[in-house]
Amino acid sequence: MAKKQLEEDMLAGGSINADKDKAKAKAEKLAAKNKAKKEKLDAKRASIKSEIDKLKEQKEKCENEEEKKTLDAKIKKLSDKYNSVGSAPNGLAPRTKKIIQSAVCIVIVVALLVTYVSTGLVRKGFIASLSIPAQTLTAATITNGTEKAKVKVSTYNFYFASTYNSLISQQSSYEQYGLDLADMGMDVDFDQPLSKQTYTDPETNETMTWSEHMEELVLDSIESTYTYYLEAVAQNDGEEPEITEEQQSEIDEALDSYKETANQYGYTLSGYLVRAMGKGVTEAVFRTEATRQYIAQNYQSELSSSTTSADVTEEEVTAYKDENIDNYKTVDIKIFECSTEDDAKAFADELKADGSNFAELAVKYSSGDFYKRAYAEDTFSTVTGATRNNLISHGYAIATPDDSDAEELTYSGLDWLFSSDRKAGDIKQESTTVVYVLSPAEVTDRKTVNVRHILIAPENADENAQAVDATESQWNAAYSKAESILNEWKSGDATEDSFAALVADNSTDTGSTENGGLYEDVATGEMVDPFSNWCFDSSRKAGDTAIVMTEYGYHIMYFVGTNNELIWYHSAEQDLINENSTSATDKLEEAYTLKVNWFGSRYFEKDVDIDS
Repeated sequence: MAKKQLEEDMLAGGSINADKDKAKAKAEKLAAKNKAKKEKLDAKRASIKSEIDKLKEQKEKCENEEEKKTLDAKIKKLSDKYNSVGSAPNGLAPRTKKIIQSAVCIVIVVALLVTYVSTGLVRKGFIASLSIPAQTLTAATITNGTEKAKVKVSTYNFYFASTYNSLISQQSSYEQYGLDLADMGMDVDFDQPLSKQTYTDPETNETMTWSEHMEELVLDSIESTYTYYLEAVAQNDGEEPEITEEQQSEIDEALDSYKETANQYGYTLSGYLVRAMGKGVTEAVFRTEATRQYIAQNYQSELSSSTTSADVTEEEVTAYKDENIDNYKTVDIKIFECSTEDDAKAFADELKADGSNFAELAVKYSSGDFYKRAYAEDTFSTVTGATRNNLISHGYAIATPDDSDAEELTYSGLDWLFSSDRKAGDIKQESTTVVYVLSPAEVTDRKTVNVRHILIAPENADENAQAVDATESQWNAAYSKAESILNEWKSGDATEDSFAALVADNSTDTGSTENGGLYEDVATGEMVDPFSNWCFDSSRKAGDTAIVMTEYGYHIMYFVGTNNELIWYHSAEQDLINENSTSATDKLEEAYTLKVNWFGSRYFEKDVDIDS
């Protein structure tokens, strides 16, 4: 739907140019680049979701309450990561990331109005909704001393609706994964007045009403958007930069959709919007604020990506690596996550000193037909070149913080694994995780690689089902198709170009179909383990092909080649660039301040309309 795409594009961002005549062309070019980034992020989100589903399945079968709590913590961590992937460009300040994750701009839930109309719970007073105060009174002023904007009450109400609907979506996501809403700080009933419910800040323990918490979120979101909007205008000689044609089209399509729905209930478009979004939020306000959000996101993206590898020296990157050496050490391990701690203890007891029966035990302690089949291959339990962050992001129990509420998190399990005392053959059982060390922690001389692939996913009868839910016959059919495609390629000229030509018509990986299945500068830990293990096999050479099974299907692999850049250098360079970009965004955000107008705040949307 247009509204969904609009949200995603708002988060993806774009670019502007200080030269107005070139702004549109540059924005269009970066929009295409961001589209490719978005597709890669979609693939990453799919990977995270698969991990969540696997943990959720383990939880459903678990009878031990302590183990359930451990699984809940892992699910929460991955769920938060799933929701944050793609939410903010690299280099955003922490405050901005929080704002963007909390209020995702223009997601106007059409069903919300339908509920109001069908039950009679419409906002009180049509004339009041279009009231002059909301359109004329100042809600807040944002300034850096030079640039200044007075935000109307109608704008505040626009952001209130966006934030409100975003929180409903966030709560729904947590419920979907069986998480405790109280632990998530989302134990709020959106069918009841927010002013009657209490919110406690998980970081400060400060208590307030949910209505007051909402106001904080809305004002933060307005301040962030207008900070980047005002700076974008200032850098464009005082003129509003153009947004891309695609962005403009998304606004038009969203409003056309809302207009069609409004007409079904006998409303004008503005009448519809004020009921769905609040007093003063007419079509003109919607268009203005949607455009400004795009401009802000575009400039934010440009600022975040303005620092490039050309701006940092080799000496600076090396020094940065040395200062943060633990972030770039990697381990090669065999690892398995059991359903219960008792299973993990039994697994470790049965594991031979040479690790030769690791795959056999992984099959024994797996749940589900797919995983019993998959873990029969060593590649499924082997992790090549894992960093501490890689293991944390995968949600392994060994990578669970000792105290998740501590101000500074510590990880005793990872401290053991990355200790200088480790040696090949060491075994560790930590909660539900079993680890066998293949190569202890070190900064390796591995280099990034380029690879192409064609993903053949099993065809499930249920289009919403995951590949892991496919039957054995469906998996066998997928393998036969992959084998047929690879043999067809081998019988031809068998070149990289001919391989790339097969991708568009065969691959189900939407993130790489437009560029011939190519992934460049791949580092260890970036791809799912079997895929990564094949790429970083020490015997790998340009032109190698294979069929590799992962939880997404069968990958027909083509190894393009190894690059000259060391993985640690590539990672440290990107981290340094992001740190420099964060400094730039922090500096800008600190320059702008927001001051609420007391009189205008009397007209703020404070709550959803509940018919008493």
